[in-house]
Amino acid sequence: MFYHFIRPVARFVIWLLNGHLHVYHKERLPKGNYIMAAPHRTWWEPILFALAASPTEFMFMAKIELFKNPILRFILKHAHAFEVDRKHPGPSVLKIPVKGLKQGKLSLIIFPSGTRHSDDLKGGTALIAKLSGKPIVPVVYQGPLTFKGLLKRQVMDVCFGDPIYVDHKLKLNHETEAKIDQQMKNAWAKIDYEHNPNFHYVAE
Repeated sequence: MFYHFIRPVARFVIWLLNGHLHVYHKERLPKGNYIMAAPHRTWWEPILFALAASPTEFMFMAKIELFKNPILRFILKHAHAFEVDRKHPGPSVLKIPVKGLKQGKLSLIIFPSGTRHSDDLKGGTALIAKLSGKPIVPVVYQGPLTFKGLLKRQVMDVCFGDPIYVDHKLKLNHETEAKIDQQMKNAWAKIDYEHNPNFHYVAE
């Protein structure tokens, strides 16, 4: 119920602050729920991705520190967020999204790198896809990386790629997981180049 309330509010706020959110290749999104995986470029990406793929509802991981504020904790919990301790990630990092995906009501937004300042993928996305039986949808954001740029109403683009399917029979090990991670990296690079060949992300 809260998610249905907060989504149009978020859409209005984004329109008010910027007014230039454009979505490309939404037709590539598969039927049913899925795992939306992206390189992490700004803190507002989860909001933009969730709006871009509406009416699908999403759950997402959020660092445990954000849940210490009672108001923010209420918002995050009711927006389908679940807490993750980055220093000591437990089994819930896998169990919660896999269970949610299997139930079929929610999709998942995930940033495999875990941070905006790294290209190294932490792993886990392939395992979640294998255990849940859901495809990975690569997505990228091109647009302002600072709040100042956002307020200057610089164009914000969200671009979807073709789904990546992980065979449930595939034996995951370091080698096979690395191949899937590379598939995601290649997909992001392809989408970036396809949309804007001159785009180059530099963490700020």
